[in-house]
Amino acid sequence: MGDQSKGTRGAVRRRGKGATGRRRRTPSTRRRAFVITGWSLLGALVLAGAGLGYLYLKLNGNLTSVDINNALGRDRPKNVDNGSMDILVLGSDSRAGKNGKYGKDEGTSRSDTAMVVHVYKGHKKATVVSIPRDTLVKRPTCTKDGEETPAARRAMFNTAYEVGGPACAVKTVEAMTGIRMDHYLEVDFSGFKNLVDELGGVDLTTTERIRDKQSHLNLPAGKHNLDGEQALGLVRTRHGVGDGSDLGRIKLQQAFIKALIDQIKDIDLFSSPKKLYGLADTSTKALTTDSELASVDKLLDFADGLKGIDSDDMRMITLPVMYDPQDPDRVSPMESKAKRVWQALRDDKDVPKSATKGSAGDETDAGKVVAAG
Repeated sequence: MGDQSKGTRGAVRRRGKGATGRRRRTPSTRRRAFVITGWSLLGALVLAGAGLGYLYLKLNGNLTSVDINNALGRDRPKNVDNGSMDILVLGSDSRAGKNGKYGKDEGTSRSDTAMVVHVYKGHKKATVVSIPRDTLVKRPTCTKDGEETPAARRAMFNTAYEVGGPACAVKTVEAMTGIRMDHYLEVDFSGFKNLVDELGGVDLTTTERIRDKQSHLNLPAGKHNLDGEQALGLVRTRHGVGDGSDLGRIKLQQAFIKALIDQIKDIDLFSSPKKLYGLADTSTKALTTDSELASVDKLLDFADGLKGIDSDDMRMITLPVMYDPQDPDRVSPMESKAKRVWQALRDDKDVPKSATKGSAGDETDAGKVVAAG
């Protein structure tokens, strides 16, 4: 993408009146990519500190960054200094390069997975809000490679990334939520698959058979150790569970993330320097970050907050939506309920269960198909 750069260019965030200073310093929380990144980088830097400084330089050079602050300027929600943190985490669905096996490369990418991760003050718990890719939203005016795309009133959420890259995705989320995103993290198909393989797979149980030709997944009911290809198939599956919508896929993703977090906790990353380096190398190659996280030492500081949050400390919900009356293949936010979700996070409070009750996302039981272990 044209607005991305390697390394730490633009890493200094300007501060001042109405400006872009970080409101929350301590890192935290995870999702399929940055959980792995945090723990593997933690170990890799221990090795680097033991005299292998060249590893630090190599890992630093792996990172790709995008300067969200410079792209968006000051037209953003207010920074609220209440000790919490908000991160937009995207999984991109580009078919370029190694991702070509998952579909035709049409020269664009969309945000196949989108989650707003809210880490509460004290960094002991988090709420993760999944935004369905098919959600119809008001997309703001965005610019990419010097070309402006006008605002749209009923645009699919995942087109924001397509027309304006990471900056437009962040701008769209901030417009929806009224919450300033402190950080941005992105991983693509190949990066995710490689990360799971480096971990040695992820253990989980399926309560029924999952078969989806489009995601190349065929899992019988029972216990599995999913390799990277199978894990990618699982988090991409939409036709093999529930009603075949993106809402069922989100439930599978949420269940997989919890299984992944539990497994990360059980891995001794320091038992094998070779494995440790492999994880750190793969993680840093897989990630695109905002410029404030575009160095290994900053990622290490960010990842340090992961230690206090287990899967039981994470509440995973889906943005309250209903099937759109004009287009049943799309969903629209349930405005009053969505406002309650975002207001709770702005106030650093728990999202009330009543805010998601009755949502189409809560009605699917696809998440019951997958369990940890």
